[in-house]
Amino acid sequence: MPTRILPAVGDADAVRSLTTLLSQLPDAEPVTPVADSTQLVDTLARLAAESVDELPEVVIVHERIGPVPALELVREVALRFPAVGVILVTTDASPGLFAAAMDSGARGLVALPLNYEELASRVQAVAQWSVGVRRHLGHGGDVFTGVGGAVVTVSGAKGGVGATLTAVQLALAAQASGRPTALVDMDLQAGDIASYLDVQFRRSVVDLAAIADISPRILAEAVFRHDTGVALLLAPGEGERGEEVTDRAARQIVSALRSRYEVVVIDCGAQLGGAGAAAVEMADTALLVTTPDVVAVRGAKRTVRMWDRLQIRKAEETTVVVNRNSRATEIQPALIQKITGTAIATTTIPANFKELQAAVDAGRVHALDGKGTVRQAMFALAGELGLVKAPEGAERRGGRARGGDRGPVGFRRRRD
Repeated sequence: MPTRILPAVGDADAVRSLTTLLSQLPDAEPVTPVADSTQLVDTLARLAAESVDELPEVVIVHERIGPVPALELVREVALRFPAVGVILVTTDASPGLFAAAMDSGARGLVALPLNYEELASRVQAVAQWSVGVRRHLGHGGDVFTGVGGAVVTVSGAKGGVGATLTAVQLALAAQASGRPTALVDMDLQAGDIASYLDVQFRRSVVDLAAIADISPRILAEAVFRHDTGVALLLAPGEGERGEEVTDRAARQIVSALRSRYEVVVIDCGAQLGGAGAAAVEMADTALLVTTPDVVAVRGAKRTVRMWDRLQIRKAEETTVVVNRNSRATEIQPALIQKITGTAIATTTIPANFKELQAAVDAGRVHALDGKGTVRQAMFALAGELGLVKAPEGAERRGGRARGGDRGPVGFRRRRD
């Protein structure tokens, strides 16, 4: 059986050099190279959703891959796709880097300039390891379609549009359907999830910021298990400590969470910082919540344009959710879609603050009336996004939420 090898190389000359050597390896089947980290993860996720048998045995990551640094990318691939063997190609073959690569989950390291014998030896060893792991795990996509699932970010077009309430309700819906779910408050200076759910807990996302290797035990100590079953990772009580959560730390935290939970919902608030930007860039689905008024819609347009300028996310890869919508409002969802250039969620959230007020004031938004229009709409939105587990024997529509080719929330392709 040929060994499928997926190169992840951003430099055109390096691509030609590597693919030429790979084509000479016995029983090797090089597949079309990917040019950046996002394309690599998206490609592997798409293949894993079909079957573990569709995944390449070997992934080769070049040291100059981007936008995610090579070692962080190696770690994410190792966590999310444990039966794929990763080889790091680098000019630095020092013992220190070798140890760092192994700690990140790489199965081998090959020095630049490339040498045929060394490359052939590493590829063969890693391919044999990959085959052995798959034999041990058993064939089929179940290895990858359970724990290690969808990451959804929820951002606000401006403050007060309902992003936090939306994030909480989406997490509750996913958990209630039987999918292990984590809810993260990445609104680091002004996070309100603890208040909305009336919880007090001394640990926060800051406690994970300085940890290079977030083990399951460390992660378990940092999260708070809510009565609903949702795992909470809260914002710090002292807002100034939010600066300790860098974009790199955020990537590691999100990677650790997505390897342990089927659904990870992240409240990013309305202010963009490095950590929130990293979360939005990594997300399978990025939601932007707005209300149907001029100020909020202008804020949504500004946010979308800023994300595109900073190469965080394209407009068409973002899904706008309209909160407090009614037929009487002059600005309707179709107009918001036209103004922002985004996808638009079919499900809108009705304006009914009387239904929410008592639960919000009591810090018990998890206890909203199940027959209420707001809660029903929020849970319907979760279903539209693919976050809700289908009942036993029912055919699930649309698969996992992935932003892009499946309508507003299908599998997303990051950049050309």
